Amino acid sequence: MNTKKQCIFNWSGGKDSTLALHYALQDPELEIRYLITTITEKYNRVSMHGVRESLLIKQAESIGIPLIQIRLPDMPDMETYDRIMHQRLSILKEEGITHSIFGDIFLEDLRKYREDKLSEIGMKAIFPLWGRNTKLLIDEFLKLHYITIIVCAQQNLKNVCGKIITKELIQSLPLNIDPCGENGEFHTFAFEGPIFKNKIAFQLGEMVFRTYNTPNQNIDSDLNNEEVSSKIGFWYSDLI
Repeated sequence: MNTKKQCIFNWSGGKDSTLALHYALQDPELEIRYLITTITEKYNRVSMHGVRESLLIKQAESIGIPLIQIRLPDMPDMETYDRIMHQRLSILKEEGITHSIFGDIFLEDLRKYREDKLSEIGMKAIFPLWGRNTKLLIDEFLKLHYITIIVCAQQNLKNVCGKIITKELIQSLPLNIDPCGENGEFHTFAFEGPIFKNKIAFQLGEMVFRTYNTPNQNIDSDLNNEEVSSKIGFWYSDLI
């Protein structure tokens, strides 16, 4: 009788996902049945990271775990996102999946959101990297001989977009930037290291800048606390 926890792994393709999967694969109590990745339907790219679907598929093939793509509309609202995720995870629950693994490190609100949504389906969350020091985590990632490239960065970090992460690059980041980009400062694509059977080949494409509306709660009573939008910009380095 299989007593292992039946798991899905929330795979973004980046360094935190890679390190979390590295540890999860070593846990004898876990059986990882699928990698789960959200894809923006309009562009066929990993949501937020902007990596092409073709490279995501190559990653999964190199890791050797079946990939499930959850396809989303461009910039979905939370109601749409929650509805699609609930539908897809409910189907996986019927297959016997009981746990969902994430690479989150310290964002408490995000952890609670994930746990609350999973509990609605009767599933639980696992966070292999939770509470770890992010400076130590990136050092550990590099010492394990993983290699990753920055594919998306906030507008003030254009100089690191398209660059492979090294110890020197991390040391060069402004002091207010988390070494793992845990606050969303940058996102990466991992392409070589212990969990990959082979290196994922790619070429650097063009770099583009995109802006998005970010809802913020306005505290000016004259505006009746209406929700207003501000702009946030990101640089994307295309991988081909």
